[in-house]
Amino acid sequence: MAGSLERDLDDFVSGIGFELVSMERGGGRRRPLLRLRVDRPDSRPGHSSVTVDDCAAVSRAVRDFLEERGTGEDQWVLEVSSPGVERPLTRVRDYERFAGEMVRLRGHGPLVGGSRQVVGRLIGLEKEAGRDTVVLEVDGERTSVALSAIARGTLVYEFAG
Repeated sequence: MAGSLERDLDDFVSGIGFELVSMERGGGRRRPLLRLRVDRPDSRPGHSSVTVDDCAAVSRAVRDFLEERGTGEDQWVLEVSSPGVERPLTRVRDYERFAGEMVRLRGHGPLVGGSRQVVGRLIGLEKEAGRDTVVLEVDGERTSVALSAIARGTLVYEFAG
């Protein structure tokens, strides 16, 4: 996460028992928007234990935190939600934590076989030539994708049945 606000919110949200999954800024000048996705640090894929009451409590706490900063950020429209069943993979630690799960990766350009998207079972993260590489099993074959080539990664919800 880049930027002072992101780092400060990450620390603050961690301090109240949650994990900041992602932060987006949006809206316009008259109505700026700050959208946070939070999770519990021990959540399992497809089973987030974040409730509506948790989101409301985090929202109130973050609102107070922003007001204390005194930088005008408390005037933003604040949205707090769970990450959903197809949780975004936003940090290096996510690729380590969710090893064994199905993931969907979208690339800035082609990732595997000329496609900008790949779905496979996450094996983990390795260092290759000094860079972080995401290792997947795709159609029974082991393949690697440079972390820097990934524009967006998400868990893939697997329906029981």
